[in-house]
Amino acid sequence: MPIGYVYGQLVKEIPDAAGEAAYVARFFPSSVSFATGWMMFLSYFLTCPFEALAAGRISGYLFPSLNSHELYRVGGYPVYLPHMLLGLTLTVLLTWLNYRGIQASARLSKATTFTFLTLVIIFALAGAKHGSVSNFYPLFSHSPLLSILLVWQVVPWLVSGFESVGKCAEEANPNFDERNFSVAILLTIFAGLTFFWVVIGAVSFVAPWQSLNSNQQFPTAVAFEHALHAHWIVVLIMGSALVALVQAFNANMVASSRLLYAMSRRNLLNPRMSYVHPTNRTPTAAIIAVGLATASAIFMGEALLVPILEVGAVTAAVAWMAACASYYKMKPPWRRRSAAVFGLIVTSVMILVKVVPLIPGHFTSREWIALAIWAALGAMVRTSRKRDDVHTESEAAVATVES
Repeated sequence: MPIGYVYGQLVKEIPDAAGEAAYVARFFPSSVSFATGWMMFLSYFLTCPFEALAAGRISGYLFPSLNSHELYRVGGYPVYLPHMLLGLTLTVLLTWLNYRGIQASARLSKATTFTFLTLVIIFALAGAKHGSVSNFYPLFSHSPLLSILLVWQVVPWLVSGFESVGKCAEEANPNFDERNFSVAILLTIFAGLTFFWVVIGAVSFVAPWQSLNSNQQFPTAVAFEHALHAHWIVVLIMGSALVALVQAFNANMVASSRLLYAMSRRNLLNPRMSYVHPTNRTPTAAIIAVGLATASAIFMGEALLVPILEVGAVTAAVAWMAACASYYKMKPPWRRRSAAVFGLIVTSVMILVKVVPLIPGHFTSREWIALAIWAALGAMVRTSRKRDDVHTESEAAVATVES
């Protein structure tokens, strides 16, 4: 919540689609601004191909006939043609929808969000009649501190999204009060927390942990089926998951394309990405780039995407840290600045639990390689920017103040 508060203040002061890259640019060199934006872009973008692949897995669970025509294997996991076609079709449709305009994308987000929440409430209420309080125990699988740290490692990836409110600040209704950005961000965080409380609580209440600690593909759905002795609950849960992934896919496509566009506009990468469609008023070049990159990443399969997603959790925490550091540098009153200090401490722990070898769940060689490859790609993208700028952004800002 304090980190969300920091973002709410930053959006009011700097309503820029570049988000973290714009906040950092006020106080740090251009290279730091690019690195921050590039890290945040990884967290947003990688969710798109992951959701596309998840759509195939969930559909294959509901309709086993889709688990056919194996194309190849990656890391021992099969890649099926129907799964691939479904993911590519979803990518094309969402790319086209975002190309048409932010209004169409917003309508889809509203529809999928309310549908998803309704379905979640239904299966949570259904499970409330078929469970036991004794299933909540033990509260932790390891020691409390270690268990919290293990969950903490994935929190940035699970909860990230509240900061994307700032990425759409420039496309907000002109009558939208800037103070409401803070409300939107905090409500997003609270809604996310409530969702996790409800789902984790419902699953824990319905089934003992042993039934969830299995090698089955979707143990949660199976646990509900066993508790209710009905298959319809499985269809409901998997349908909820499909709606949720469409919503997450669309939201991350919006956030990643806007971030790419805004970074290009700031001359942090290739200027072509800042092209805006004259009629639709959307950053079409950035949207198409994200769509093509998503389609390409789908062919990697989940075996290769999961290690990169582990990196994405850390890059989100790095971006949050940069935002908190930027707000601290703005020198607000101490009571407000304490939120930035808290954010810096929390995000530091989020990063340390992944990079310190002594903590279970830390980065392996696969994650370090994925991070190195992403950094190398960033260096290549950085070279595509214009070379004719005489002043850095910080110098330009100083010149403006002096004038």
